Amino acid sequence: AFETLVAGVRMRAPMMMIHTVAAGGGSICSFDGSRYRVGPESAGANPGPACYRRGGPLTVTDCNVMLGKLPPAHFPHVFGPNADQPLDATVVEQKFAALASEIRAATGDTRDPAAVADGFLRIAVDNMANAIKKISVQRGYDVTEYALCSFGGAGGQHACLVADALGMTRVYIHPLAGVLSAYGMGLADQRVMRERSVEARLDAAGDVPGILDGLATAATAELTDQGVAPDAITVARRVHLKYEGTDTPHIIDFATPDAMTAAFEALYRERYGFVMAARALVVDTASVEAVAAMADPTAPPMAPSQHEGEPQALEAVTAHMAGTAHDTPVFDHADIAPGHAVDGPAIIRDPAATTVVEPGWRAAREPAGHLLLTRVVAAERTAAIGTASDPVMLEVFNNLFMSIAEQMGLTLQNTSYSVNIKERLDFSCAVFDAGGNLVANAPHMPVHLGSMSESVRAIIAANPGMAPGDVYALNAPYNGGTHLPDVTVITPVFDDAGQTLLFYVGSRGHHADIGGATPGSMPPDSRDVAEEGVLIDNFKLVGADTFREAALRDLLGSGSYPARNPDQNVADLQAQIAANEKGVRELRRMVGHFGLATVQAYMGHVQDNAEESVRRVIDVLADGTFTYAMDNGAEIKVTITIDRAARSATVDFTGTSAQLASNFNAPTAVCRAAVLYVFRTLVDGDIPMNEGCLKPIELIIPSGSMLAPAYPAAVVAGNVETSQAITDALYGALGVLAAAQGTMNNITFGNDRYQYYETVCGGAGAGPDFDGTSAVHTHMTNSRLTDPEILEWRYPVVLESFEVRAGSGGAGKHTGGDGVRRRIRFNEAMQLMVLANRRTVPPFGLD
Repeated sequence: AFETLVAGVRMRAPMMMIHTVAAGGGSICSFDGSRYRVGPESAGANPGPACYRRGGPLTVTDCNVMLGKLPPAHFPHVFGPNADQPLDATVVEQKFAALASEIRAATGDTRDPAAVADGFLRIAVDNMANAIKKISVQRGYDVTEYALCSFGGAGGQHACLVADALGMTRVYIHPLAGVLSAYGMGLADQRVMRERSVEARLDAAGDVPGILDGLATAATAELTDQGVAPDAITVARRVHLKYEGTDTPHIIDFATPDAMTAAFEALYRERYGFVMAARALVVDTASVEAVAAMADPTAPPMAPSQHEGEPQALEAVTAHMAGTAHDTPVFDHADIAPGHAVDGPAIIRDPAATTVVEPGWRAAREPAGHLLLTRVVAAERTAAIGTASDPVMLEVFNNLFMSIAEQMGLTLQNTSYSVNIKERLDFSCAVFDAGGNLVANAPHMPVHLGSMSESVRAIIAANPGMAPGDVYALNAPYNGGTHLPDVTVITPVFDDAGQTLLFYVGSRGHHADIGGATPGSMPPDSRDVAEEGVLIDNFKLVGADTFREAALRDLLGSGSYPARNPDQNVADLQAQIAANEKGVRELRRMVGHFGLATVQAYMGHVQDNAEESVRRVIDVLADGTFTYAMDNGAEIKVTITIDRAARSATVDFTGTSAQLASNFNAPTAVCRAAVLYVFRTLVDGDIPMNEGCLKPIELIIPSGSMLAPAYPAAVVAGNVETSQAITDALYGALGVLAAAQGTMNNITFGNDRYQYYETVCGGAGAGPDFDGTSAVHTHMTNSRLTDPEILEWRYPVVLESFEVRAGSGGAGKHTGGDGVRRRIRFNEAMQLMVLANRRTVPPFGLD
């Protein structure tokens, strides 16, 4: 919902959440030398797919033509210059034959053209399914309990396959699916929504009924002014409830306080697996919806069928489904009488859409004319695809592993307590193999992700007796941590018997405060790690499914500078546990579908693919060296040497300044993360950032340097500032990118009650053929800034202005991005800390 401030009252405009995936039937199908790719590039309407006779590339639509699922004689003719001509199946067959030969020459894979088309289609289907998972998990829904509603001309071509990928067993297809948006606009109810911010505890929000009555009166009046009879209007009253101290409300029907509490807790438990019974509920917003229902159409939107008996096929075609060629009948939708059904494999055509009924599915026509597709033969949930690397399944598993990490991230965002994690998204989630190697991650914080595997391996080494139900936490910079506010939670994943350890999942979140000399745990002048907060090294957070809260609170309260807000730490750690549990469930579901051997094999294959992708980059790189001077006088020196024969690179930081007396020392894991990030960004392809990216790289970090600090060295700026310096130095040595702002601009403020941290965006560096981007978080930070409404509601501050500093990016053929100016007014006494770099030595340009 967009928010605006009107006359001191926060108003919201309700909006629909839309998630776009690739480009539908026009998504271009290509082969990159290792794996199949589908989209996001689109052939569009012109030239369109290859079958449209305009010289277009192979697309998802062409896959269906190749597989016989779109018989040209039964598909609406093309439009434009070649109108009234059927789809061109011949050019599709020729292009897939050529592509099959190319794939065979590159990989030895012997798929025939139809199997190649089927492989592309499988990737497209999985992309759709993963997108549905993303938006459903984000809202807390289990899609297996719902029916899939498919519309659009191409929706029915893939509906059964998408449903199978999601574990769904019912598909609803409207008789006007191809033009459903236009039809629906004509049938839409008239609705008026009114909301008002309340922001009061539920047990003290006695004026909510009056607010709802006032909103209902205003909403009803708007409809009656449009000529709607008062007795045709219904009004729904709702409240948006949230836990005190959080910012994610859930919509509950207005009732008694006890009933609303019960409804909220049931919904919260369903979505996140737990409730916070000790925390008060807050009424965020009161809302009403006045509805004037349009009259239901009494006649079905399709003409009645002229055939009362069993439907008669127009003809039979050969279509490839479920990996096999089938004699497939083609039916006209209008020839299927209500109450009758056709079993797959089958194709049902109508003037604006085509529906493919896959084997094991049945399509029945309902009285109103819609099709209800039901799986009548249980799907085989274990896919026998083997363990050898397959170019189709390589892309499928790349997407699946990343999807799991994304679902973990959504769970963490929704359940976390602090603004830092929930609003700024300063967190990361990832999946690891049994050895602790990074397999895949969501596109979260690069400085977290490249270093988390070191934390996982440290936990593995320290805990040989791990058991199911154990969860561990650490932030130790000398064991894979970055700096103390970044707390990593690691959960081992065992088999169903609880005997064999299969994988690990991890989540790292930047806690708003973990103790230290200053609120926010980012002291600019620390000299010892003890001044930066509570050190957590191999702490068992959960043992045998029991949350060890008492021991955790003892730890958070220890040391010279204990945590200032342990309740917030506990809540965020519980959210990280919940995020990990989501990853555990999804990995087990993947094993149940594909088999353990296959999943483990592809954890290796995706790393091998990332390795080969980086080697291709190394093939075109040149040797280089660069020395990066920091404001404090320290220098980062890097020399990159390319070995053409081995297709590898040596990244040597010899010559870098020795360990510093300040807190700009970067733990080795941070340096490793920067190298991983830079080489991953040079890969022109959508692959997970994983351990394989570093296999072609020999990393030399001199002992005793500021990039290999020893306990108790201070490190808080090393994670946020030195990491940026390392990144720019690497780009400078490679000669591919000018410097970005070179800092995260870390701002922390707080007192005993409030603690807040943010990184302020700036300009990105220019490249050989592009300008830098203005006002963006660059490189090792990928967080965002807190919305002004949330910032001002949760803290006693006013954001007076936030603007781009036009022209500050520098001159050149291609200019750097502009920086920003941010002004905050404090309404209460606070300590304010600025931890930054690049105030004395400016960012460098190239060429």
